[in-house]
Amino acid sequence: MALPSIQWYPGHIAKAEKALQEQLKRVDVVLEVRDARIPLSTLHPDLDQWLGDKKRVLVVNRVDMISPAVRDQWQQWFKSQGKIAYYTDANQGTGVGQVAKAAQAAGSAMNQRRKDRGMRARPVRAVVIGFPNVGKSALINRLLRRRIVESARKAGVTRQLRWVRISDELELLDAPGIIPAHLSDQAAALKLAICDDIGQAAYDTQRVAAAFVDLLKQLDEQDTQPNLRTQALIQRYELDPANCTGETYLFELAAAKFQDNQEQAARKLLIEFRKGVLGNLSLELPPT
Repeated sequence: MALPSIQWYPGHIAKAEKALQEQLKRVDVVLEVRDARIPLSTLHPDLDQWLGDKKRVLVVNRVDMISPAVRDQWQQWFKSQGKIAYYTDANQGTGVGQVAKAAQAAGSAMNQRRKDRGMRARPVRAVVIGFPNVGKSALINRLLRRRIVESARKAGVTRQLRWVRISDELELLDAPGIIPAHLSDQAAALKLAICDDIGQAAYDTQRVAAAFVDLLKQLDEQDTQPNLRTQALIQRYELDPANCTGETYLFELAAAKFQDNQEQAARKLLIEFRKGVLGNLSLELPPT
């Protein structure tokens, strides 16, 4: 089955992206938040160009939604790339304290330069950046230890740029979610749609749900844990996708559970994955 075409770039995102690039000039360190289920697909392709040599702290959020074994694989892969990844569950606060310390440490060179020039120290200025709905607002609220930034209920709903004082040592810029101007990597775009990290207006739900089943089968062939994802579907829906396409599986699921309503079946399948009902299923494995 060919990948469903996914394209979405509303004007308010373009405007927010331009404003963000202006604010980046004032920033000392960038907290780059990715989705643990798809850490490669939630890397913005233009980020290296925007940031240049600015200090970066890589935050892999939603670590509760992948297995410890997959987390260890990613940890080793990032280490092999010369990167340190900080794993968080921002909703519960897991790992957030280490992110704050890393941000302050990354910005310490700035205050050393100010001291060398006879200037007073100031709070490190950090920006939280990433795709829509990867957990940026939850991370900021955990850093503040109170709810001050409202999370958008839908991917693609943006807010105004806003500076938030975390402590005497750290200020954060809460930036809206950003996506590339053109989703040229359709395999990555599919994963963004499955994980709800891109607006629903960008895709056809039934085609994405069918492609989701195909992707799970493909990943099972690559993973060292045999048939983990396929078994999750069997346990939940009592239907084995082994001998059918994702499109056929969706048809059979609709017939068995949803009175032949394929749209309802597709929505249920995606929602239950996003909520973790199907278990801790990653959609990407480290490159080999």
